[in-house]
Amino acid sequence: MPPLPPQLADPVDPTRVRTLPRHFAWIDHRLRDRLRDLSLEAIALLVFLHLAADKTGCSFWADATIAKKLGLREGDVVHARARLVAQGLVAYRYPLYQLLPVEGPPA
Repeated sequence: MPPLPPQLADPVDPTRVRTLPRHFAWIDHRLRDRLRDLSLEAIALLVFLHLAADKTGCSFWADATIAKKLGLREGDVVHARARLVAQGLVAYRYPLYQLLPVEGPPA
């Protein structure tokens, strides 16, 4: 990807440039091409899991707690998890979630 022209690379609000906090989470850019295959609930769960994961991609949160934090029903979380597992994005063994590496060429 070519670099942005200088006027587009500068922040819109230079007084509010974000910095990386000590507890920084990241999401692989290759997920952009996978989002269209997911429901909004599955996308919300995936983002939540990225924010909750440790350095190995693991986290353990109860479905009811995740549902409450996302404003979903617990059944929606269970269904979204099943979709993420089927898509190969998440592994799950109660009560542990594991984010899996995104398949495909580097972004």
